[in-house]
Amino acid sequence: MGVNGEVCGALIGALAAIGLRFGRDGEEGKKDPRIWDYTRELLKRFREEIVQSHGGIRCQEIAGVNWKDREQVANYYKGKKFLECARIVGDTAKLTGELLQRQT
Repeated sequence: MGVNGEVCGALIGALAAIGLRFGRDGEEGKKDPRIWDYTRELLKRFREEIVQSHGGIRCQEIAGVNWKDREQVANYYKGKKFLECARIVGDTAKLTGELLQRQT
């Protein structure tokens, strides 16, 4: 996230969306206990269905780029890894939408 090679930004965004839906309801509000089930399911399915062949959930593992190396970054945007990341973002958004629509 943030061009550091840490946790995939698509996953961070999905977790934020789940937090917005099921998190605390105001300053004194209670959180919806389903947040834990949805978070676990999202992480499990992200690992098993979306990035299973990449060895982890970190951007550096997925993209295989040292984001501090300008040459590697330039090659990333010219190659197939960029398209793979775009697929991951789309698949993660779809999964998040499915989870949020279900919410029963």
